[in-house]
Amino acid sequence: MKLFNNFIGNPKNDILSGLTVALALVPEAVAFAFVAGVDPMVGLYGAFMMGLITALFGGRPGMISGATGATAIVMVLLIKTGNEVGLAMDTPYENLGLQWLFITLLLVGVIQMAAGFLRLGKFVRLIPHPVMMGFVNGLAIVIFLAQLDFFKTGTGDAKEWMTGASLYILLALVGLTMAIMYFLPKVTKALPAALVAIAVVAGITIFGNLDVATVGSFIRDGGGDGMQGSLPEFQFQIFTLLDTLQGNWSLILGTAVTLAAVGLIESLMTLNLVDDLTETRGSGNRECVAQGAGNLVNGLFGGMGGCAMIGQSIINVNSGGRGRLSGVVAAIALLIFILFGAPVIEQIPIAALVGVMFMVVIGTFAWSSFRIINKIPLADLIVLITVSAITVWQDLAIAVVTGVIMSALVFAWNSAKRIRARKSLKPDGTKVYEIWGPLFFGSVTAFNSKFDPKNDPDKIEIDFMESRVQDHSGVEALRSVGNKYLDLGKQIKLTHLSPECQALLIKRNPEFETVIETSIEDPRYHIATDLLDAEV
Repeated sequence: MKLFNNFIGNPKNDILSGLTVALALVPEAVAFAFVAGVDPMVGLYGAFMMGLITALFGGRPGMISGATGATAIVMVLLIKTGNEVGLAMDTPYENLGLQWLFITLLLVGVIQMAAGFLRLGKFVRLIPHPVMMGFVNGLAIVIFLAQLDFFKTGTGDAKEWMTGASLYILLALVGLTMAIMYFLPKVTKALPAALVAIAVVAGITIFGNLDVATVGSFIRDGGGDGMQGSLPEFQFQIFTLLDTLQGNWSLILGTAVTLAAVGLIESLMTLNLVDDLTETRGSGNRECVAQGAGNLVNGLFGGMGGCAMIGQSIINVNSGGRGRLSGVVAAIALLIFILFGAPVIEQIPIAALVGVMFMVVIGTFAWSSFRIINKIPLADLIVLITVSAITVWQDLAIAVVTGVIMSALVFAWNSAKRIRARKSLKPDGTKVYEIWGPLFFGSVTAFNSKFDPKNDPDKIEIDFMESRVQDHSGVEALRSVGNKYLDLGKQIKLTHLSPECQALLIKRNPEFETVIETSIEDPRYHIATDLLDAEV
């Protein structure tokens, strides 16, 4: 029953929100296909297949997947190189770059599914909040900047900003769309505001016979023949083109790994965001498997692949889509548009879709980040701004990895300063060092400075009741300190070490078996590594 409820949620809301998302998917899929350098239908097929598979089997009901800009940018070099190789061969291959993309997507699917089966999706929990806020802000800026292209005329490098009446009409329609989406929910929530806004603005342009850019004109201006298409077909030919990859496997594998990483990071970050919006929890590992399956099917049936789409996911959630049915409806509606509804969908004005995306930007951007500037540590603020900037400047994967590394280094630095040694003397003259704080690579130097082997008495006890040896570096530091006392002929006793730490120390120095004192109070935890080099 729980799975059934997750699939359906609220049928009316799921169906209506799914239709809204399908309309917003069209220009996005087409635009990202142009970015990658492939036919618009490849982008639309990709959005359909990714959306359907992840909606049915993904780890987050209500989350939308499809062709995305983050993955499209990674594909550009692969497709360009493939086309050049194809033209240079004795028997020229048309669109060889696209065929290489399909082969690459098979590898992407395997990598992503393996990540899910190996349960690597849980590592998204290690992403700090400043990185999450930076990701959200950066992605909101990217979505906003992408919409600005619709305010230009011309093609390629010859694009210029609109002026005069055409600009004013576009601004008016965008403003009307945003106004409807803002005020309608205050009156009624029976219908998704985005769907109503698109329908109203489309009606005004069609019946008012306004000369504005539409979905159809956008596709044709980009070199496409329109939306009319057929069902995706199995790509038998990719298995006969493996010989064309000779000397280019490094490009294929490198692109596959990058696509898999970018796709998983964006999908898992979007999953976390939707979790926060819906106050529920999805499965990162299940999402990895579904994303991989979606890309695998894309490679087999001629789509451009992709990952989770934060903009469309937010549209879906804000429109009431909570169950898997919303994503299924969005995918099937997109296919119906391709097969039967092209004449209608092509008349939808781009202005309406731009207005919807502008509202997504407003809803996505973490405006609270401005209010907390003076209320969070400086290091977290730097991480937040850096992740936002790199997301806009480079791509999401680089931004998130950079943010996580920065946060980890800040944490290591702060933790390194927390190690303390409380010193005392027992009645029998034994000097006791009570260690407080974690012993790991960052705190090794501070730990070593706490001891004075030459001037200490003949009996020493080091107590780790309030400390933890966290990694190989910590074990080696402790071994080094112990050997210094032993070399001076002094007695040393180590107490309250975990069994793992005891085993590692004895393995490296058998004489430590007499140094370590065991107790039922010894802590139970694992050291970061059980493998030590043969030599120091």
